[in-house]
Amino acid sequence: MIRLYFVALQFLAIVPLPFSCRCEEDDLGKSMALFPLAGLTLGLLLAGCDYLLASALPRPVADLLLVVILTAVTGALHLDGLADVCDGLAARGGRERFLAVMKDSRVGAVGVVGLVLALLLKYQALLAVTPGWKREALLLFPMVARYSQVQLTVGSKRARQDGLGSLFIGGAGQLQFAAAALATMTAAGLLLGLPGIGCVALCALFTLAAKAWFHGKLGGITGDVIGCVSELNEILCLLALIAISGVGGRL
Repeated sequence: MIRLYFVALQFLAIVPLPFSCRCEEDDLGKSMALFPLAGLTLGLLLAGCDYLLASALPRPVADLLLVVILTAVTGALHLDGLADVCDGLAARGGRERFLAVMKDSRVGAVGVVGLVLALLLKYQALLAVTPGWKREALLLFPMVARYSQVQLTVGSKRARQDGLGSLFIGGAGQLQFAAAALATMTAAGLLLGLPGIGCVALCALFTLAAKAWFHGKLGGITGDVIGCVSELNEILCLLALIAISGVGGRL
């Protein structure tokens, strides 16, 4: 279990480990059960950085640095998927054209626009989170997004046979999904109670809709699709927290 946690962390972050971690091909799928825990680890890093930055910098600057830190620590892996999907959506043609554009290593104009808008939304959403929920939000949103990767992957078809995404699709099953769901819902409830669980539920509904749409459009999902949906769920989770705190403040 510990080894699978480090397998998950090595995939989701580029922070080097002080020791070697053996990874077999089927470990990639099995490690998805621990994706939410790896996401929570990223949240702990953000919360720790926020604690240090908040005492020395204005909140707008500190929150922008948190977005930079998260992007750097994850190697912009999922942002790359978001850009590729945006380019695929902008391409004219059917399934094969969509997949070919996503596989192209070059980023087009629409992909750049998608990246800029996503980063701006994430920054503004993080800045707008109520101070009383700030640390909880930092712990929650990376975890929920990594859980959405598990939800999107389990039970999906491969849109193509190559790439890392196909390995996760082939290796993750209902056991990994159940473990990830239980961990995410428990942590969300402990952090923020019903608002936290509500954010998980909202992101789960969005992921279900995205899963259905991509299966209809591409016949399955790819690694780029997983990264794109993860990034959108980070933003959605933060927006949901803002909305819930705003409604609570008016009651």
